[in-house]
Amino acid sequence: YFRYPKYWRLILSVLAPLVEKKLASLPSGVSVRVKLPDGTVIGNAQAPVLLHAKSTRTLKNLANGDIGLLGDDYVQGRLEFEGSVRDLMAVATAMLPSSPVTAARQSNLVAMISRLISVWRHSVERDAKHIEFHYDLSDDFYALWLDPHRAYSCAYYRETNLSLKAAQEAKFDHICSKLRLNVGERFLDIGAGWGGLLIWATEHYGADATGITLSRNQHAYVSQLIEDKGLSHRCRIQLVDYRHIGSAEPFDKIASVGMFEHVGSANLTLYFDNVRQLLKPGGLILNHGITAGGVDNPQLGHGMGDFIEKYIFPGGELLHIGHVMTHMAQGGLEALDVENLRPHYARTLWAWSDALEARLDEAKSILNNEVGQRALRAYRLYLAGCAVGFEHGWMSLYQIVGQHNPRSGRPDELDYPTDLAYPWRRDYMYKN
Repeated sequence: YFRYPKYWRLILSVLAPLVEKKLASLPSGVSVRVKLPDGTVIGNAQAPVLLHAKSTRTLKNLANGDIGLLGDDYVQGRLEFEGSVRDLMAVATAMLPSSPVTAARQSNLVAMISRLISVWRHSVERDAKHIEFHYDLSDDFYALWLDPHRAYSCAYYRETNLSLKAAQEAKFDHICSKLRLNVGERFLDIGAGWGGLLIWATEHYGADATGITLSRNQHAYVSQLIEDKGLSHRCRIQLVDYRHIGSAEPFDKIASVGMFEHVGSANLTLYFDNVRQLLKPGGLILNHGITAGGVDNPQLGHGMGDFIEKYIFPGGELLHIGHVMTHMAQGGLEALDVENLRPHYARTLWAWSDALEARLDEAKSILNNEVGQRALRAYRLYLAGCAVGFEHGWMSLYQIVGQHNPRSGRPDELDYPTDLAYPWRRDYMYKN
């Protein structure tokens, strides 16, 4: 600006009308003010949201409705906003030029290239670095907005008025009930996080529970939690990749919650095959994870997927539920029950977002360096943006119950044989 003021003013004179046109195209009930780099304010004076664009790059992104790039502008300090994050998300959604699902559809050639990239990205070493990048940000930061169990996955709102803590506990019960988890059974929690489900299965269902994680922070936290609760004789956490876990005998039941999104599409069949080998014949696996809303888009368009890749989940890949089921079958597991919990995750994410917004000053104190402040900005957009994404069906969340099917041709599967865990009737899942 200071070196080339005439050039800058020319660019501004071109972009400002384009932004005004974009604001005028917003649907009824959605309005926003925009403060230009020269201090001029355009848009509805009564709008609940003010965007302060500090660069012409940001104005271009506003005019194009490139929401992911605007997110990057905010993280990097080229854009500021005043107003609630919920109102901001309403504006962002209205600015999209098209569905982020259709905008990210891949051709066959691009899909093939993406698969090759996926193979390269998901070595054991790279996956460990990806997990550390996200989950080892700061335990104290996550504790601000997660529930007391620190469950960092979709809750289950069995009743509409449940608190976040109660909904997460309902999710634990929902998983354990679907698995028919019993006293003394060997239970494996893949991607155990901060140990919420692992501890719940041990204390409330009497399981002999093993959890695995790639996060050093989580491993240290859960190890101490297990010791403090006096559960070391039947509960443990290991710092190990799912591809390297060893077991003297197979597990009766396995849960994988919010983990397979990190596996990569190229490794998904291998992932399910590894799970099958860890599971005893007739045993059950519950896979709980995020899926793509579209059939042919591994991430969201309009820069939204790139934003998540850069700031939140490097290496994360989403597949449509149809593709997930294919990989599961190719891995040797028989799907028994599939449940879509998409709106449950939208409500969970809004609960997290509201909790973080209510404690922003504390979050700023915890993440008190330049990198931390950028991370906080990214998380504000990520939590609220993903809530909107699940509300619109751009992403989804499925629980899939599968079994290691011995395929013996036996005629007594409906007669509750003791060596087969699944009863072939769904009512058991909803009994207290």
